[in-house]
Amino acid sequence: MKTYNLPENPKTLIFDIDSTLYTNSAYAFEQVDCQVRQFAKDRGITAEEARRMVADYRKQYAAANNGKKISLGNTLLAFGIPIAQSVEWRKTLMEPADFLTRDERLIQTLKKLSKRFNLICVTNNPVFTARKTLNAIGISEFFPEIVGLDTCLKSKPAVEPFMKACEITHTDPQNCIAIGDRYDMDIALPLELGMGGILVTGVEEVYELAASNVFTDIF
Repeated sequence: MKTYNLPENPKTLIFDIDSTLYTNSAYAFEQVDCQVRQFAKDRGITAEEARRMVADYRKQYAAANNGKKISLGNTLLAFGIPIAQSVEWRKTLMEPADFLTRDERLIQTLKKLSKRFNLICVTNNPVFTARKTLNAIGISEFFPEIVGLDTCLKSKPAVEPFMKACEITHTDPQNCIAIGDRYDMDIALPLELGMGGILVTGVEEVYELAASNVFTDIF
């Protein structure tokens, strides 16, 4: 876990979902690959050709942008797939309950955090798919609002989803902490907006939040 510029008086925790609120490598792969396979089908090419196109584009993007990563949604956008189409693919092709199960430890962690903070999710999946994910791991009740890919039609990193989270929770950016597993997608832009950031490697480090010294002075 790495922390960045944590505010003195945080009021809202903005969570990424995938590979942050759960750790499941098979589902992490399938979320990407199901869309790449659909892209291949639409283009009349093999899945392997599509995988290579996506990987090559991402590699070129990183080389041209000081190593920064690009989301799959923005990668497909570069190939002419509108964000709205990505939204529909994600809604129809993903089934979180096939991979994820109820997480009692996470439930207890979020129960404690929710007593002190507003909790909201900002994700590059549509709200419909994100809600199914939260339901599968048993934590939907802690996140009454989700900012998804279809909320602003912008894929992280983008200003609009994070500012929408601030609007919904009635919180200034300087009183928010963004929490996620990818620095370039989940943390870098929030820091530019004046938020704090917590980079985690997966749900195992999210478990530690309520008990760690990150919030010692708050609880």
